[in-house]
Amino acid sequence: MPTLTRKKQSNPRASGRPAAELIFGDLWEFDPAPETADPKLKARYDLFINNKFVPPKSGKYFDSINPANEKKIAEIAYAQAADVDAAYAAAKKAYDTVWGKMPGKERAKYIYRIARLLQDRAREFAVAETIDGGKPIKESRDFDVPMAAAHFFYHAGWADKLDYVAPGRKVAPLGVVGQVIPWNFPLLMLAWKIAPAIAMGNCVVIKPAETTSITALKLGEIFQAAGLPPGVVNIVSGFGDTGAAIMTHPTAAKVAFTGSTEVGKIIMRSIAGTEKKMTMELGGKAANIVFDDAPIDQAVEGIVNGIFFNQGHVCCAGSRLLVHEPVAEAVLTKLKTRIKMLRIGDPLDKNTDIGAINSKEQLKTIQRLVAIGVKEGATMFQPKCDLPAKGYYFRPTVFSDVTMSHQIAREEIFGPVLSVLTFRTLDEAVEKANNTAYGLSAGVWTDKGSRILKMSTELKAGVVWANTYNKFDPTSPFGGYKESGFGREGGRQGLLDYCKLV
Repeated sequence: MPTLTRKKQSNPRASGRPAAELIFGDLWEFDPAPETADPKLKARYDLFINNKFVPPKSGKYFDSINPANEKKIAEIAYAQAADVDAAYAAAKKAYDTVWGKMPGKERAKYIYRIARLLQDRAREFAVAETIDGGKPIKESRDFDVPMAAAHFFYHAGWADKLDYVAPGRKVAPLGVVGQVIPWNFPLLMLAWKIAPAIAMGNCVVIKPAETTSITALKLGEIFQAAGLPPGVVNIVSGFGDTGAAIMTHPTAAKVAFTGSTEVGKIIMRSIAGTEKKMTMELGGKAANIVFDDAPIDQAVEGIVNGIFFNQGHVCCAGSRLLVHEPVAEAVLTKLKTRIKMLRIGDPLDKNTDIGAINSKEQLKTIQRLVAIGVKEGATMFQPKCDLPAKGYYFRPTVFSDVTMSHQIAREEIFGPVLSVLTFRTLDEAVEKANNTAYGLSAGVWTDKGSRILKMSTELKAGVVWANTYNKFDPTSPFGGYKESGFGREGGRQGLLDYCKLV
């Protein structure tokens, strides 16, 4: 039977603690609920150039590993400079002869078709995304794939309305665009980059991350099925040298990068002095701020979603929790109780809340930074749970007694690790939230609308969520300040970064 624990308290609202708590322990265990849809994976994936799958000129391939069990999934083509040249040549020809001259309403038909085909194969792509990246299937199924399709739908709607992107001005495409995306949201980042670029009339050469190339190359199959003209989108897989060849290629009129701040700086230095346009969506160390009048239970759910969504592999993750001192103890207590309920394990199980860390290298990075947090004196909490014997897994972790001088409060960990700090006044909350090199996102939890508006103007972040977290929409621009990058993706603002005013 579950136990009923009753706690004395003089003011339940002030403390935020429940009068009683049901603890079920391991009384009931979930049966496995694996997703059984066929991801239709191939043993080998070639490059997608000029609407065809072609082997790399060097004949080199590398392995894609399933982080949940460390097994090989497929061989991925390793593109080098000659392959990148071929991709840019195909894109330039498509832009000059077909896509750049095509009326927007005709481009819209292709983009709309891509969105519908992605919807038709949603379960297949969701399973492939989970196998390749390690994220829980319920996130791939309910967020990644639907949101990717939504971006194609949204930009298909813009393609014949480009006269309204910049009122009073005419817009024109830039030409050929080079893009590099990260491993945390492979399919969604692909849609974020490709959809606005081709809606505006540009052609694309894009590289997915080396650890998560499969859904990007599978999307090539959809481009073929949609009848997209050859050369409009070219997908070349590989490592850092492949990305460097894309970013520095003389044909590129613009480059777009999503990834770490360190790599973003290298790219900016490499193309300094050229006429290339750039957008950079880089790292973050977001503050999730909870005031004493916030709906505590709702805020705890938002905190969990803010840091443990996609194992914390999110550039805008709420990795710094700033809690008003009057409710700090109550929030921390409720948060620990909630974290104990999270299920860590097989990403393909529909019951799983936290899947596998994307790679062995990223797991080592998380372990190193957590060890530093302990060494520097922060108090670590991890729930007791069994982790799978094989695969890259890490328990959800909460550090309390953290100060701004702690490395875990300053450096992006990119994992399921939360640092908890406290504040006494609104000004102190703003000062602590802005005391970072980053400026990508923030969250505010309060009952006062005036406080939300004030915080939204004073927080140096590109996105500020109010009484929610990690809410995305293709109609809403996303991007950061400071070392979180520049430029916007999504909405009318995102389209403006893929055009020139004429």
